[in-house]
Amino acid sequence: MEKDQTDNATHAAPVRLAFRVSYLGSRFFGSQMQASSRTVEGEFVAACQRLSLFEDWREAGFLFAGRTDRGVHATGQVAAFTTAAPDRAIQTINTRLPPDCWCTGYAEVPPQFHPRFDARSRTYRYFYAERPRDVEPMKIAAAAFLGIHNFSSFARVEDRNPLRTILRISVMETDGFVCLEVTAESFLWHQVRSMAAALYLVGNGEAETDSIARLLTSPGEKTLQPAPAEGLILYETDCGITWNPLSPHERSSGFVRNLCRHHALMEHICRAVKPE
Repeated sequence: MEKDQTDNATHAAPVRLAFRVSYLGSRFFGSQMQASSRTVEGEFVAACQRLSLFEDWREAGFLFAGRTDRGVHATGQVAAFTTAAPDRAIQTINTRLPPDCWCTGYAEVPPQFHPRFDARSRTYRYFYAERPRDVEPMKIAAAAFLGIHNFSSFARVEDRNPLRTILRISVMETDGFVCLEVTAESFLWHQVRSMAAALYLVGNGEAETDSIARLLTSPGEKTLQPAPAEGLILYETDCGITWNPLSPHERSSGFVRNLCRHHALMEHICRAVKPE
């Protein structure tokens, strides 16, 4: 009888789980799995395999909601996979992920759930390392992005449809930084960073407030250099999920605390030793 119970537990019906994922992108070569580089997907799959949540990530239907480039961070990435050990996944996933990646929420989802195709929208935030001279023109210029536009001048399009729908956009000040927040159904490669770069030129007086509208109505005539990746966060992916909260492991909490302390110290030292 005990053996039957053990077998039943081992061969429990598979459950599809979704996780809301945060990571600091500085030490990752992007999110998408690569054979010879450290990536978020690669670390996540390795953690799941160490926990025996699945053997083959393809058979488990392991998916992320989208890719982020090297150096880009996230608070709202979504991962999904199917496992016969959902309780173990929920209880232990944060103990096996590296300190610069952790889950903040989970949910049981339908077997066919696809975090990329089922995403209703994605929200990014871009924090400018250097403050522009005037934020108000940026706010005016940003409004031109709203709606459906051809983003050939603001992205690496290749063979994809250049039309994208911007649902919400704002330029705001938070925690001492100027921040661009933009929500769309989907984005092209480098799109948000190029939008951020264009708005920075406006804020610095290097471009007129109507320059955004001109680039949108004459797509492809000029391709903008994207802003640096370090300021970009995949802030939220809306898949219509109500998340159950998950607490990060102390390794991740301690890693972030130490990182904050290190950069605060380096800011102080740089101010002390900077050349006059």
